[in-house]
Amino acid sequence: MKALIYKSLGRVAVESRPIPRITAATDAIVKLARTTICGTDLHLIKGDVPTCTPGRILGHEGVGRVHEIGSGVKAYKPGDNVLISCISSCGTCEYCKRGMCSHCTSGGWILGNTIDGTQAEYVRIPHADTSLHPIPQGADDRALVMVSDIFPTGFECGVLNGKVEPGSTVAIVGAGPVGLAALITAQLYSPGTIIVVDQDANRLKVALKLGATHAVNPSAGNVADAVQTLTEGKGCDTVIEAVGIPQTFAVCQDLVGPGGTIANVGVHGTKVDLHLENLWDRNISITTRLVDATTTPMLLKLIKAGKLNPSQLITHDFAFKDIETAYKTFGAAAEHDALKVVINME
Repeated sequence: MKALIYKSLGRVAVESRPIPRITAATDAIVKLARTTICGTDLHLIKGDVPTCTPGRILGHEGVGRVHEIGSGVKAYKPGDNVLISCISSCGTCEYCKRGMCSHCTSGGWILGNTIDGTQAEYVRIPHADTSLHPIPQGADDRALVMVSDIFPTGFECGVLNGKVEPGSTVAIVGAGPVGLAALITAQLYSPGTIIVVDQDANRLKVALKLGATHAVNPSAGNVADAVQTLTEGKGCDTVIEAVGIPQTFAVCQDLVGPGGTIANVGVHGTKVDLHLENLWDRNISITTRLVDATTTPMLLKLIKAGKLNPSQLITHDFAFKDIETAYKTFGAAAEHDALKVVINME
């Protein structure tokens, strides 16, 4: 099969690899129909996640068809159309039972990280019964690729951890795909104000179209001053960090109001400064989380009911043979007005 390989820092390439085999009774082999590139993949090839080493097949998102199953797989059979969760969950360890599937003792975020991932023609899925989701007949599988990761990530790590409530004031720092997924799902809780901060004018335009009440570009002036004006000097109840660099985490600390929550979503590859000299008396909370994907079934129901439309975040389609070009496009998103790119395998 053909697969996209992390070769070295900053470099990926398509190579031939053997089709994966069943190695445990609970495994399934899935033939990919579509996959995508995540901002986390860019962090990986920058060396920000040392558990992923050169030689790895990247990718942790996708939809496809079950090709083969192990003897212990009960929920799926060959030919079934499935959504691949970015988190592999055994469903029985202490962390899975607590809903912390990202810390599953034999799973978690392993696809495209510590085991070969989904940017290939075939992928091995451990714990298939609890790490795949059935795709209903007639569903738009192109849109459902967005539910492998970015929608549960934005929702769980941003909206739920950030304690978004009706009438509350929310700031989202970073209008990339995950930040926009947080914007869309935050509206399930009817906040009164949603302020999106980004230096990309096109992404801010998209954010306003998707429901943001205000857009703030740092190039136009001090972000904290702008947000203070928009919130009558109170700051924000929820601030979602959706980038993963020291500068944006610092901005979040400037935006949070008394009693508020900073919900970190971004993947941080270097240290950040925590300004407790400014925050120690403000009754704030700071949350961190790796997506657990426990809300995926609920998100799929909302999509089926027409309450969510993940395809709004898709801007580019590529054939798998052009995935290296797709990486360049996604890596220079501002130049190409890129949000999510879909890689079509068939």
